[in-house]
Amino acid sequence: MLKNDSLNFVKEVDFIFENSLIKIVALKQLSEIKLVGLKVGPFEEGNEYEVRFWIAQELSKAGIVRIKEAHLSGVTLYRIQWKERLQPIGEFSTLPQDFYPRLRRLLEYLKDASKNSPEAMREYEQVQRLFKDILNCRLRKIVSLASKSEETKHSRKNLTTEEQWLHEEIGETIRCWIDKIQS
Repeated sequence: MLKNDSLNFVKEVDFIFENSLIKIVALKQLSEIKLVGLKVGPFEEGNEYEVRFWIAQELSKAGIVRIKEAHLSGVTLYRIQWKERLQPIGEFSTLPQDFYPRLRRLLEYLKDASKNSPEAMREYEQVQRLFKDILNCRLRKIVSLASKSEETKHSRKNLTTEEQWLHEEIGETIRCWIDKIQS
């Protein structure tokens, strides 16, 4: 049951991310495009606009816009990993709330690019290693935090949406297990 719940939760977070607004810069003129229930544009070259992430991705692939938002990279992940390892036990470094959706898209992009480029393959492998290290470090802290009988909102303040959900699920499982053991 937990597996289905977590898959549904991740899909929900991804849906929200795909529909969040991000900044773009128009590289070309574009007249208004009408989609079902949605208008995109018009865009004037050089101007900045806000559009939904999935629209920005498609327009970027077509060479019409440049996404202005900072992308995750191996360098960014290395900094995150370094900061996470410096945190005392039970404390979390700050991650962007959309860290996991962005990371999934970066891994997908690099995996695709690695089919044609040995350099992209090395970057893909490096990003995977960094991600696994960040994830394992944070998971240990989440499990430890969830197993404590007393915690504060402060101790959970730097958890992403996905991590907060996981923390609550693990905490509930641990509390149920303790109740069964004690009865």
